[in-house]
Amino acid sequence: MRVDATQQRARGARRIKGAVTALVAVLAAVTVATVTGGPASAEPSASVKATQRGPDPTLAMIEASRGPFATAQQNVSPGNGFNGGVVYYPTDTSLGTWGALAIVPGYTAKCAKEEAWMGPWLSSFGFVVICIETNSPNDWDTARGQQLLAALDWLTTRSPVKNRVDPNRLSVLGHSMGGGGMVYATEHRPTLKAGIGLAPFSPSQNMSSERVPTLVLGGQKDPTVTPSYLKGLYAGVPASTKSLFAEISGADHLYYTHPNNVQMKIIIPWLKIFVDQDSRYQQFLCPKLPDPTKISMYQAKCPYI
Repeated sequence: MRVDATQQRARGARRIKGAVTALVAVLAAVTVATVTGGPASAEPSASVKATQRGPDPTLAMIEASRGPFATAQQNVSPGNGFNGGVVYYPTDTSLGTWGALAIVPGYTAKCAKEEAWMGPWLSSFGFVVICIETNSPNDWDTARGQQLLAALDWLTTRSPVKNRVDPNRLSVLGHSMGGGGMVYATEHRPTLKAGIGLAPFSPSQNMSSERVPTLVLGGQKDPTVTPSYLKGLYAGVPASTKSLFAEISGADHLYYTHPNNVQMKIIIPWLKIFVDQDSRYQQFLCPKLPDPTKISMYQAKCPYI
């Protein structure tokens, strides 16, 4: 009997939902210990020169599906610790190197089908973006995190675009189980500049040792990674860590897999602030969102830079 991709994703979502329910019960009984002696937070500092690229941003600019830079893309063959994917990059070579972002999909998902739309969008704002496929569609969060790091290592040392990438300005993004991979990657490589979780499910670790500036987006109507689970996960982020939590009004678990500028109006400034050290973008997050109409909850630790 043929099982289509939609049915597979539904089954995967049900498995995650069951795991979330069990994990919430465990977390409710556990007091998160305070982490001491951790690495310093990878937040902007005056000693690091800002990398401002492009014109002064406007709300209309970050609402648009393309930024100021022309882009190109190349397919990536399987190997090097992950199952290939696509790399997107700005074609301009006159401005030096660019910051980079690795993206990993959720459980049983394909980046090519669910997150690839973000590649050219983010690349056009001045980032090299690699959207990776996982070695197995059933990989758990830790494996997805390891593959994010492998992709960044390949991107900066062996890829055809390695000379376009600044190896000191790297970030990661993941959806669902891939969001748990983001948590793994940032906690195991605290030199990363930013982490972004889209309805992250993190069964293998909480966020109590998070030091990398982290953005978490959730859906008000998500039945899989529920609002209560996500609020509990985010509550573990240390107060000293730069972070932001936003809940999108009416969004379900797969909201992020379709092109929309609601999440991008938050993601783009987050990357610009922490990867590019570009203070011009803080106005779009602090002290509040310029257009909060589609956001049901917003918790920001302003200022960021």
